[in-house]
Amino acid sequence: MFGDISQVSIFFLILAAFSAGLVDAIAGGGGLIQLPALLIGLPQASTVEVLGTNKVASIFGTSASAVMYRRSVRTDGRFLATMAIPAFVGSVLGALSASTIPTQSMRPIVFLLLVAVAIYTFKKPNLGAIEKLRHDIKKRFSISAMAGLVIGFYDGIFGPGTGSFLMLTLIYLGFAFLSASAIAKVVNVSTNLGAIVVFGFHGAVIWQVALVLAASNICGGMLGAKLAIRGGSTLIRKVFLLVTLALILKVGIDTLANW
Repeated sequence: MFGDISQVSIFFLILAAFSAGLVDAIAGGGGLIQLPALLIGLPQASTVEVLGTNKVASIFGTSASAVMYRRSVRTDGRFLATMAIPAFVGSVLGALSASTIPTQSMRPIVFLLLVAVAIYTFKKPNLGAIEKLRHDIKKRFSISAMAGLVIGFYDGIFGPGTGSFLMLTLIYLGFAFLSASAIAKVVNVSTNLGAIVVFGFHGAVIWQVALVLAASNICGGMLGAKLAIRGGSTLIRKVFLLVTLALILKVGIDTLANW
């Protein structure tokens, strides 16, 4: 496969993977960088191969940043499992449904949801600044499990904005941006893994490219996690808003292009 890719393209993809890992570790949205780069850098690959390759590269960077967060941010293991396991199941179901459900019809809905996320976050400057959990344990766990299943399904079938939706759910439950980002990374590993199981089974992964980009994604993810831990919830909120606005622009353009 490398014989078909120029050295310039390889360098471009490695740089994109590093940048994606960096941004994704702080507030999600790495797919905004890495996926378009793969579509440009691998013009002869099918869309399914690009999606599968992107997921494999991403899971390494997301796992690295999740480990970094776990070392510095204390999170409840039971809560993580309650959200991550349904997210894995949802992602598998979503990836299996990817060929039967038209993703074009989802874009306007996702666009409106992202706009709502951006407005809600912008209008509440203290949102996620202090950790103050809402609801009793049973209800909090139930909401997280349902959200994990739904967002996991969405990530398996479509994907853009997954990090934003995970973060907003966790912040609604009362987590600070830093804790929310730490939890979201673990859940995102589950959604990536679920999609990889399906894509890998169908041979839709260009492994040589995926593993090279994975190394770069890990480096970016580790640096991003370090910056996020140092900058705390204030930095993560700012990056979160920027990523969400970029997602709104991307999904909006895609929606208009398909009308």
